[in-house]
Amino acid sequence: MYKLIAFDGDDTLWHNEPLFREAHIQLRELLSHYVDADQVNDRLYQAELANLSIYGYGVTGFTLSMIETAIELSDRKISAEDIHKLAETGKAMLRAPTRIIEGADSVLRHFAKRNDAKLVLITKGDLIAQQLKIDRSGFEDLFDGIEIVSEKDPLTYRNIFARYGVEPEEAVMIGNSMKSDILPVLACGGSAIHIPYEITWVHEMVDQTEIDNDAIVTVETIADVPDTIAKLEQDGTVKIGATGSMENV
Repeated sequence: MYKLIAFDGDDTLWHNEPLFREAHIQLRELLSHYVDADQVNDRLYQAELANLSIYGYGVTGFTLSMIETAIELSDRKISAEDIHKLAETGKAMLRAPTRIIEGADSVLRHFAKRNDAKLVLITKGDLIAQQLKIDRSGFEDLFDGIEIVSEKDPLTYRNIFARYGVEPEEAVMIGNSMKSDILPVLACGGSAIHIPYEITWVHEMVDQTEIDNDAIVTVETIADVPDTIAKLEQDGTVKIGATGSMENV
């Protein structure tokens, strides 16, 4: 039996990436009379990567990367009005309602009733922005603990599990990002359930060669998670079939 059940937040419990995609589209439109869309895409991604170590993940760093991209690609011709528009776009992203993914509420309430396992949220990003989303979600009281981290790697997960008094093999992580939610947990000895989201930020994509398909448990929706965890706890070991469904070993 698992003693800790952890969920990711962005694009696992609530929608997040569509806000960034919409802002990205606005930036391309704003710069369309300076450069083509591909240049905007490439430069914005490079700016985001370069700024991760300074601003971390989240809306603030993304907004500053948009402004930096606009200044550079316009050869500093971008108007103050247009820079103001980008700043307002970032503020609008922070103010946006938290849109809950269908089925998330009932699944969390299902696990919150368990007395034999702690329910923990492990989410990555800007502290204030993540807390705002958590507050708006209405989920805060369902969790035994909330962890907002700057990065998700094996050491981060090991430290979190240790704080809750569990070994990695006694924990399971559920999330949409193979890079952040699945592979690091498997690497430190835990279990993980992947729920693919319709949009994946390019930085969160992983090379297929990094993925051991026999170790990955994938479900279609969050509603499938309770039965999947029950099966993992009952069988102990599962593998992925050709269609991505679980099979007994």
